[in-house]
Amino acid sequence: MFALTPDRSAVLHALADAFIPALSDGSPAGSAGLNLEKLQEAIREQPLGAQAEFGKLLDLLEKPLLGLTWFGPLKPFRKLDPAQRELLLQSWAASNVPQLRKGFQALRKLCTLLYYGGSMPALPAAWGHLRYPGPDERPVDTPKPIKLLRPTQDTMYECDVLVIGSGAGGGVVAGELAQAGHDVLVLEKGPYCHGCDFTQREVDMLGKLYDAKGALATQDGSIGILAGSCLGGGTTVNWAGAFRTPDYVLQEWAREHDAPQFTTLAFKESINAVARTIGVNTNYARHNGQNQALWDGSTKLGQEVKLIPRNEKGLTNSEAHFRALGYTSLGDAHGIKQGTLNTYLQTAFEHGARILADTKVGRVTVAAGRATGAEAVHTTADGRPVRVSVRARRVVVAGGAVQTPALLLRSGLKHPHLGHHLHLHPTVVVAGRYPHAMNSWHGPSMSVVNDNYTMLHGTNFGAKLETPPTHPGLLSMVLPWLSGRQHHELLRDADHLGSFIVLTRDRDGGRVSLDKHGTALIDYTLSDFDRANMLEGVRAAAQIHVAAGADTVYLPHNTLPTLRAQFGALLNPDVLDKLPHLSWKPNQFGLYSAHQMSTCRMGGDATTHPLRPNGETVEVQNLFVADGSAFPACSGVNPMLTIMALAHYTAQNMLAH
Repeated sequence: MFALTPDRSAVLHALADAFIPALSDGSPAGSAGLNLEKLQEAIREQPLGAQAEFGKLLDLLEKPLLGLTWFGPLKPFRKLDPAQRELLLQSWAASNVPQLRKGFQALRKLCTLLYYGGSMPALPAAWGHLRYPGPDERPVDTPKPIKLLRPTQDTMYECDVLVIGSGAGGGVVAGELAQAGHDVLVLEKGPYCHGCDFTQREVDMLGKLYDAKGALATQDGSIGILAGSCLGGGTTVNWAGAFRTPDYVLQEWAREHDAPQFTTLAFKESINAVARTIGVNTNYARHNGQNQALWDGSTKLGQEVKLIPRNEKGLTNSEAHFRALGYTSLGDAHGIKQGTLNTYLQTAFEHGARILADTKVGRVTVAAGRATGAEAVHTTADGRPVRVSVRARRVVVAGGAVQTPALLLRSGLKHPHLGHHLHLHPTVVVAGRYPHAMNSWHGPSMSVVNDNYTMLHGTNFGAKLETPPTHPGLLSMVLPWLSGRQHHELLRDADHLGSFIVLTRDRDGGRVSLDKHGTALIDYTLSDFDRANMLEGVRAAAQIHVAAGADTVYLPHNTLPTLRAQFGALLNPDVLDKLPHLSWKPNQFGLYSAHQMSTCRMGGDATTHPLRPNGETVEVQNLFVADGSAFPACSGVNPMLTIMALAHYTAQNMLAH
């Protein structure tokens, strides 16, 4: 397991100061925000092989041989002067050696996230220089409405239905089956947070509410992956966009995967049912700066834009509610967002379901070709591991498209397509600087969508243009780093930045597999086809920024191609024309995923689909999957509502049989 030694700690402090030098206005250097305890916790969430690799990287930085990696002096990093340190980092960022680019990005993202998104006492001073207010006062604490099981010794449970995972899939299944009278037990890997547990400080909440403490990534480090890992799962931390699955996608799934249920009235009724339960509406009062820019710029270019339906309830026109909406990707402290935590899980609990959080399932137990329960480890409030065994008549796995196939593989399933066809909706950020303050960290993170590029060149594939949360920690990771001063000064402009995301419906997929310890490994390379669609979306996003009044647009490549504009006209269009001709190898640009899908895809052909159309695995009876991993292919929209509808539909079939 990774451990910080005094030398490793010292080199990390030196790295942080190189990535984020102090500025003359009093902005502190990076080491002031380097919380080594949180860094170590994040690294220890990685597969053991990745932990060892990160340790070797830090040890290399302490050796004179380091000079061979950048043709510089044969000195350890700490013996280099500040200018040499920066040259080394710039050399690694642009290197043709994939491992050096990977090392640079890993170190940069950790240092900048901990500095800008940190919650150490000294760090609000940095926020002040960004004019970032941070979250408002925490709400008055209220009792947690769900009472959890809290075993203190090895324990055996019995139930009708065991549900593993509590997000958009597991939460819905638990609520539907418990309400129908079934004895349901829910196991959730992450913690139960409520009200003022949600501090809405980035580093704290990423570490508490997200898988791998927010540091989940592909093996090559090129794609950062955000996946909820708490009670309520992704519905607790997502951006509240409640999109219906496009008809052309449902028709594609039915036609190409022999899954006709997706075009039936029954599936549509499931979509309607969950939309009612979670309060989907467009009744919010106003947009934040970057959503307004997406609306204005698109409209000026003659492109249709739409309001994004959101699952919120009890929203008022107050400034406090408007500001608070910007922080709900870090947990909703006000209870406005209607994820499964406030809806289906509450219903399940009220109808007798038992819920056990902080519990990691090692394997599903199988006997005579049937699922019989699970073996898990619960972590008690004082940090002790307690073994939990469950006997169940039926088991529903809903751990998400990374952890679900990993669990099934650990449980002995061997379907040749299990873990394959991983879709990520690969996403890049296009940021624009506006002459007026944007303060895009307030208001709904996403309330406007441009769908003009979703079906490119006569295909079902393309890109959606939306907007992301723009808190400084996440912003610091997605904005390219050319030098310490350039990046620090760019972040100083954070209140004038508006960001659009290009969310690509990927045709070509990746894979989830296991290391020898049973930990999930993620492999994914963006194909030429999907990259071409993504870059068309980038061009469109840049043009919309310009039309909306941005004077500068930062394109999502490590060389930071920058557009200049005046009076709504682009001054250097050649920069945009050259974009497809740059090198787009892994870690030469920032790529992210908040949606993981299709690793246990369902369909009518059992040789190519690990799940039957009813959600049951083809290998094991009474073992079901009800999450985004069951999608035949990716949804092309933020998938929460589709996952919930599929889980609802699966639950109705389970009730009928």
